[in-house]
Amino acid sequence: MKKTAPAPRTLDGGPAQHDGRTRQSVARLLLEQGPITAAAIAEALGLSPAAVRRHLDALVADGEAGTRDAPRRGDRGRGRPARLFLLTEAGRARFGHAYDDLAIAALRFLAENGGEQAVRAFAERRVATLVDRHRAAVTGQSDPVARAQALAAALTREGYAASTRGVGAGEQLCQHHCPVAHVAAEFPELCEVETAAFASLLGTHVQRLATIANGDAVCTTHVPLANAPKAIAPPVPDGGKSE
Repeated sequence: MKKTAPAPRTLDGGPAQHDGRTRQSVARLLLEQGPITAAAIAEALGLSPAAVRRHLDALVADGEAGTRDAPRRGDRGRGRPARLFLLTEAGRARFGHAYDDLAIAALRFLAENGGEQAVRAFAERRVATLVDRHRAAVTGQSDPVARAQALAAALTREGYAASTRGVGAGEQLCQHHCPVAHVAAEFPELCEVETAAFASLLGTHVQRLATIANGDAVCTTHVPLANAPKAIAPPVPDGGKSE
């Protein structure tokens, strides 16, 4: 009797039809934690390194991911530096953009008829609406670092995939996704007003170090520790431009 061939399986042991879900999980990790190594992805998702490399190779081949060399720290010998993976703009499109074309057209019309101040007023109204939903949860915290962590949680609920980490003389608030990045690339007032709103909400001056709208991998905002000198600001983490 002729045997039925078994269904094809992926390198991580799952059925072929699960490939799409696994690749989406890899892409989401790139979104939330990129730039990141293949080994770190494998560990986070519980996949084999071979399986992760296959999905990463597919994302790179489709133009949805890119690579860069990890920065060298200390004496690591003459070996090739580890490769970091991050999403391209095409890869970010997997997670949607907020009606970019319509928004840009509307803001252009607003700028033409009301000038730059009208665009800024719109940006302030938009950010105020977003911030007010979470104001009590953020301002109820005791210090700027705790407030930054609460703000990151609030921004994540709003679709910004945000996180914080301690760096040098403060905390860095990292937004790994920006639903309006394409719009903000043409209208930087959106980023400027957002930064001012963060400072007001956190109760301290902040410094915007990088933005996705400007081509960086992550929107990064430095939040200083209490009583830290204003002039101190650490370098952008894993930062630099997307390829």
